[in-house]
Formats: sequence, C-alpha cells, structure tokens
Amino acid sequence: MSSRSEDDVRRGVISPAVARQAPKVLLHDHLDGGLRPATIAELAEQSGWTLPVTDPTALAAWFENACAGSLETYLSTFTHTVGVMQTAPALTRVARECAADLSTDGVVYAEIRFAPELHQERDLDLEAVIEAVLAGFEEGMADARAAGRPIVVRALLTAMRTAARSSEIARLAVRYRDEGVAGFDIAGREAGFPPTRHLDAFEYLRRENAHFTIHAGEAFGLPSIWEALQWCGADRLGHGVRIIDDVDLSGPTPVLGRLASFVRDTRVPLEMCPSSNVQTGAAVSIARHPIGPLTDLRFRVTVNTDNRLMSNTSLSEEFLRLSEAFGWGLRQMQWFTVNAMKSAFYPFDARLALINEVIKPGYAHLLSEHPEQA
Repeated sequence: MSSRSEDDVRRGVISPAVARQAPKVLLHDHLDGGLRPATIAELAEQSGWTLPVTDPTALAAWFENACAGSLETYLSTFTHTVGVMQTAPALTRVARECAADLSTDGVVYAEIRFAPELHQERDLDLEAVIEAVLAGFEEGMADARAAGRPIVVRALLTAMRTAARSSEIARLAVRYRDEGVAGFDIAGREAGFPPTRHLDAFEYLRRENAHFTIHAGEAFGLPSIWEALQWCGADRLGHGVRIIDDVDLSGPTPVLGRLASFVRDTRVPLEMCPSSNVQTGAAVSIARHPIGPLTDLRFRVTVNTDNRLMSNTSLSEEFLRLSEAFGWGLRQMQWFTVNAMKSAFYPFDARLALINEVIKPGYAHLLSEHPEQA
C-alpha cells in the first residue's frame, strides 16, 4: 500500500494526486469559461480590451468573486472572456490551451461547448470561428499525445437561447460533425426563454440523426426539463439539477414523480456541475447538492466543471469536493466516469475502447496502488 504525504491528505477519501491521475471524462465545459487568467490579460493587452484588473492572480479572484449570487450575475462575467476571443489566433490559442489544461488534469475525453455567434465582433464569419477553435483543439491534442497524456477533444456548437440563430448554428453542427463537432447545445438565461423557441433547430437535428444537449433545470424548474425532453427530444440535460423537485425525500423511502421516473428509467444523462450550481444559487452547498440523492437513486449522473475559470475549479477538483462532502472514493469516481463516457456524443466502438482500454484499467491500477481510497 502506498503511503500518502501530508500534502496529499487534504480532505475526503481521494487524495489530490490520485484524483489528477485518474482518467476522467468531461461533457459540460464552456470554452469561454475556462481561459487562463494570464491569457486573458495578454489577449486584452493585444486587442485593447479593458479588464477590471490586469494582474492574472487578481483577475482570477475577480472572476470567482463576481460570479456569486445568481445565474444572471454569473453570465455577466463572460463579457470579458468573450471580449478577448474575437480573432482566429485568439480562438485557436484558447482552444489549444483548453486541451492542454484538461490533459494535464487527467481528462481523456472532453466535449467543449462554445457559441460561434458570440465571436463575430471583428467580422469573423461563423465558419471561421468554428475552424479556428477546431484547429486549436487539434494542436492541443497533438501536444498532449507528444507529452504522453493523450486526450480526445470534441466541440459542441452552442446557440444562445436569447437569440434567433439556433437553426443556423444547428446546420453548422451537422456540416462539421465529421471534423470534430460532436453535437449541438443551447445556453443562456432559462427564465423567459424556453427551449421550445428553438424547435425548428431541434427538428432539423433529429432529421439529420445529430446529437444535442440542452441547458435545462438549472435556474428554472421542472417545466424546463419537461420541454427539453418531451418537446425537443434532448439526448442529455445540461445541469438538470431541478429534477430533484420531482423526488419526494421526506419519507423513509424516496418517491419519484412521473418526470423523475422517466429521466431515471430512460437513463437520460445529467451533466451536473456542483461548484457552478452553488455559485449561481441552483444548489445551497456541495454537501446539499442534489447530486447526492440522485446518485444514491442511480440516475445517470455525470460530474462536470461548467466554467473552470469562474468556479476556480478543475474536474479533479470537482471530484475532490464531492469526496469531501459525500465520502466518495475511487470506485464512485469510476462510476461517474463510465457514466459520462457511455453518454458521450462519440461513436459506440470508440466509447467502448476508451472505457475498456483506458478508463477501467486506469482505475484498476489506482485501486491496486491505493486501496485505502476505494
């Protein structure tokens, strides 16, 4: 049995070093929410963008502090990250660094979402935006392979639910699906902007046998989830936290309502982002996050970062916070990871290969080396 240093024994069952080594899968992460603070400062200086502070350390703290309170407050901070992502070189750099940072954190498969329509302030067309990001992912994956930390990074094209370009973005998701685009998403403020406003886009994607996920059940409740599934046909739910409102936990045995039963029975993947949900007020704390009872009830739960910059987090850090709150160890971490890989918008054979050749052997090795963290 390997001993754990004082630096490793920080909290919970899993140590930081082991959490980073474990192979992980990330399904819900925004490109414009994961920039390195130093990169934001450099790109702002190059482009003339005005930041609230320019020192990278102070800037990281500003983002985390400015995000607390509500989803609307949280979303307002993206003005600065999107503001410095308006040229092809900037987009490629951010995408390349995203792949590098995830690989360093032990992520072996990631779907990173971004809204092409937000990156046109300097006259890039949508195709140029997409191609710049895909080029950055390719560069980042090549660098990761060379460093002995291979990762697969694919894109999700996001349309803003407050705008009217979803059909246009959906068509681009289909056009680029053989070039690194895994699927489609809608994001932005939920209240007042239901997914049914974008039915044309979802109907087109279904006709084209394309994958899509929908942000639902974060700031808004069960109607948002019902519409995303029953009207729009979403493959996955972005967040889906409020499905807990259809679960009665007051008695000795939990009782699931019709919608919660449907979500669990049909294995709808929930892209849960614990730290982000606490910041936006969708959850009271990590320890009281719905991920606890939903995991106990065996919903198809996955663990994600949402916005690594705004939440000062990584996927390893999310698992460490959950380990501290719920006492979960490596076996539970593997369960979440396999859930995520099963739910990825990636060909079936390739998913199986990553599960059987990378994920399961990786956890088997860690469990043999660190049985106390099981």
